[in-house]
Amino acid sequence: MDDLLFQIEPIIPALRRYARGLMRDASAADDLVQDCLERVISHWHRRRNSDARTWAFAILHNLAINRMRQTARRGQHVTFDEVEERLMSHAPTQEDGLTRADIASAIEQLPEEQRSVLLLVSVEDFSYSEVADILTIPVGTVMSRLSRARERLKQILENPSRGARPVSHLRRVK
Repeated sequence: MDDLLFQIEPIIPALRRYARGLMRDASAADDLVQDCLERVISHWHRRRNSDARTWAFAILHNLAINRMRQTARRGQHVTFDEVEERLMSHAPTQEDGLTRADIASAIEQLPEEQRSVLLLVSVEDFSYSEVADILTIPVGTVMSRLSRARERLKQILENPSRGARPVSHLRRVK
């Protein structure tokens, strides 16, 4: 353990400088150095070469590359308070209201057994087996009703005139 402290302690400032240069953020660099030192300590017995400085810098570099790749994949972390309110939501448009009304109307046109399965699975987020227990029907029936409900809903929304219930027409009496 004394050997570890003797070799690693003097290079910590250099590790911090290198980490700050790579990360361009002091707190991220300090986190990176801490993770590096944890790895150095936990894997000290595995080092192959006698130069601890080179080995520690290689660990730091690899950790930094992994973090940068992870940040590129996930995007930069932004706290909730830093985001502008206008970017988090937008006011609904008239079209959104009409779309919701069309969907609600289309769902109302479905037969009750299809509508109940569709609502339980899609809106209430129940699993097929939970819906089968709720409605006391087999799971296969849940799946077939859901499939038919989705297909029917698609037909109604794509062609409202074909999917709509027949409208009773007034007869003309002379």
